[in-house]
Amino acid sequence: MSTSTSPAFAAPTHTREIAGRLWNAVAAGDEHTATDVVLRALDEGLDPETVLLDVIATVQVRVGEEWAANRISVAQEHAATAINERAVTALALHPTARPTPSRGRITVACVDGEWHALPARLLAEVLRLRGWQVDYLGAQVPAPHLISHLHTTKADAVALSSSIPTRLPAAHAAITACQAIGVPVLVGGAAFGSDGRYAQLLGAQAWAPDARAAADRLAEGPLPRPQTDHQELDDLPHLADQEYTLVARNSDSLVRTVFLALQDALPAMHAYDDMQRERTAEDLARIVEFLAAALYLGDEDLFTRFITWTARILRARKVPAQSLPPALNLFARELKDFPRASRVLKRGIEALTTDHTAAGTLA
Repeated sequence: MSTSTSPAFAAPTHTREIAGRLWNAVAAGDEHTATDVVLRALDEGLDPETVLLDVIATVQVRVGEEWAANRISVAQEHAATAINERAVTALALHPTARPTPSRGRITVACVDGEWHALPARLLAEVLRLRGWQVDYLGAQVPAPHLISHLHTTKADAVALSSSIPTRLPAAHAAITACQAIGVPVLVGGAAFGSDGRYAQLLGAQAWAPDARAAADRLAEGPLPRPQTDHQELDDLPHLADQEYTLVARNSDSLVRTVFLALQDALPAMHAYDDMQRERTAEDLARIVEFLAAALYLGDEDLFTRFITWTARILRARKVPAQSLPPALNLFARELKDFPRASRVLKRGIEALTTDHTAAGTLA
């Protein structure tokens, strides 16, 4: 690759300028220009970690914001993410991004069911840059496969990533499994809360808000060794009431029952086309998933944050919200014998009535 500087790629004065260039390429779906932006920044002396975290990661955050505001479609969001992932790959192959491992060994993986792999990939590359030997396992790693890998590699620690709170029960299972064989766990990602509250609740040895902080924490010294006789109910005694298990196990029948009842509550649903009906069913299933997660964690606020966020997302898409409260009421009717679930759903209904931006529909 040529290292000459053309007018289009004049040496930038700030990472924000580079991030702007990368965003323009990503938004246009131009993979070659996006990769060129990243490689030119490296050739011009910007250190790889800065490119990863202050350029590529910054652009990826904007991708999510643009999707939430309905300025780009789901397909465009997926395409943009794929381009950013390929930009990370190009960076990893650059001569300035190939240090010799000088520290221990870390396994980086997404929890089972977590498809948002870019945050974990960014962490893996930052750790490599800082001298760690890294085993990056990618998206959706079932706990048994993770444990088998750890038995083989004897990693010093595991870094687990999750962006979606509904994956926290799977995260807890993975954390507990790693600890059972004596491997400490650092967790990160939006699923664990902006303050790491769920990381502490689920018993992880450490939490970090971002890749830079995670690398800094691992550089401070070894994570504390876990207790190998740990049990999940030690952390979450409320699970003894079986509400989480029963709701999660019966989610399909719950969705079917509420979908049929919602048609009576909202006659307009009878005119829905197949796509609208499918999306309504998907949204009802998502409500059950977040309800189950709230029951698992014993945190009603997790559900209210989700339901008001959903209403705002739908509002951005100019879809009225009249079906949200009826849907929650119907779920509450079906789960009337579940005290904790009833309280969570009641809180969700109250949150919708007090959130003035909550105007949207499940369709």
